[in-house]
Amino acid sequence: MPRRFEGKRAIVTGSSRGIGAGVAERLAAEGADVVLTARTLNPGGQLPGSLEQTAERIRKYGTTVEIVVADLTDEEQRNQVVVQAVEKLGGTIDILVNNAAAAIYQPLSGYPLRRRRLVFEANVHAPLDLMQDVAPAMIASGGGWIVNISSGTTKPWQGPPFTVIEPGTSMSVYGASKAALNRISNGMGVELYGRGVRVNTIEPRAAVLSEGAAALVGDTIRPDQVESMEEMVEAVVALCDCSPNITAQSYVSLDLIDEWALAVYGLDGLPMMAEQSE
Repeated sequence: MPRRFEGKRAIVTGSSRGIGAGVAERLAAEGADVVLTARTLNPGGQLPGSLEQTAERIRKYGTTVEIVVADLTDEEQRNQVVVQAVEKLGGTIDILVNNAAAAIYQPLSGYPLRRRRLVFEANVHAPLDLMQDVAPAMIASGGGWIVNISSGTTKPWQGPPFTVIEPGTSMSVYGASKAALNRISNGMGVELYGRGVRVNTIEPRAAVLSEGAAALVGDTIRPDQVESMEEMVEAVVALCDCSPNITAQSYVSLDLIDEWALAVYGLDGLPMMAEQSE
């Protein structure tokens, strides 16, 4: 199996479950040493999945897998993530995947300020802080990759009249935070252009039914509105290995797969057909 990330060190936030766990597995399967970070260390929370479970699953690939427990909405905790990751992996970070997010869906007419602040702490301030923390060493080493996971909820409603389906306008604060992430990622990519650091965002074209997404909107979407975890992860890891001129862009998962003619592999890095025939 090709190991294109051999010798690379990566941080993947929100990697106790879902897209983050999938990306961490794929990076490890292709040779990267990975730091997993999220709030949930042990199994038994409201949603299935934990950092311990992700680490146990992906250590089989033989790379270094370490854990940093952190609530990224807490400024002091998130400011220690890169410091601890560098210490645990024994070197500076080559790849940062900002996947962790707070998705609190509620109508705007009654959306409390405390929750708005929480969403923006997780979805805007934390990714920017982590980008600021990894960028100097990436510049010094001559390159690096930052991938921020965004969302199709950034797009405004068109009308009137308006065709709104559940959860509808309840996603407005979340969508606004992801729109801010897109803009900040673009700006960071422009600032770092020419110094080898690529900064891009990627969003699913359809829903990826991770544990959290399924709990929030799983009953409101049709099967044709869903894309596989493997497809989303394929698009993410493509941006963890892109050339220096691919930066400051916002991509859509399935569109990127089509545009770049990517084959979709399993989370273990093996061809999907091979997995199905075994």
